[in-house]
Amino acid sequence: MDLERDMQKIDEANQELLQKIHEKEDEIQRLESEITQTKDVADEEEWEKENCIMMEREKALQELEEETAKLERKNETLVHSIAELQRKLTSKSQKTTKHEQSNLKGTPEESKVMEDYAFVVQLCEDQALCIKKYQETLRKIEEELETRFLEREVSKVISMNSARNRCKSQNHKSTSFLKKIALFYKRIFRYFFFTTLFSMKLLGYLIFHISFINPDFLINILPKVLSRDVLWKLRCLLFPSLTLETEDILPH
Repeated sequence: MDLERDMQKIDEANQELLQKIHEKEDEIQRLESEITQTKDVADEEEWEKENCIMMEREKALQELEEETAKLERKNETLVHSIAELQRKLTSKSQKTTKHEQSNLKGTPEESKVMEDYAFVVQLCEDQALCIKKYQETLRKIEEELETRFLEREVSKVISMNSARNRCKSQNHKSTSFLKKIALFYKRIFRYFFFTTLFSMKLLGYLIFHISFINPDFLINILPKVLSRDVLWKLRCLLFPSLTLETEDILPH
């Protein structure tokens, strides 16, 4: 009876333990789902924000590219004008050399051409400087966009690695918990196995003692241990298998 009660208590303890395990698993799944939902919402918001920033930067980059194209077209026009002026100056250089000795200042037309040429050269230099500045700005913006893209990819990889590490740690915890449960059941099995083995050995020794050493062991010990009422009930229960000697010691 004590063994059955112990078995029943152990079964109840096992049921409570299994119920706690299921509750822990449900809680872990709920937390994982909440973390996943929160992470998805945060990722979507961050993605939308970064997408807006990138669209604005792409728009600014496109405007700068258009402005650069306009400046390049103007520069080409100015270069063409300079070429025309140089051609005109070359055609008139012979006439100018003829009159250099007589008139060092030159004709008014030649002076005007030289002034226009100097103005155009200065304008071309200014335009080239502006184009260079725009190109440097475009290069910086492209580098910044590339850096932001790389940072975002690295953050995604880091978040994936952290999620993988969290899953590994949770799996390790659940595995260690299952190992503890298996060890607990092994201990229970060993306890019952050795208890049963000891009981069987004790019962075998008792049977051997009654059979070969002291056959009258029960006849001598029962009247000392049990009361007369219990002996009478035992006699009524075992009456068909009692010998005459055993029947004589039981109460009539």
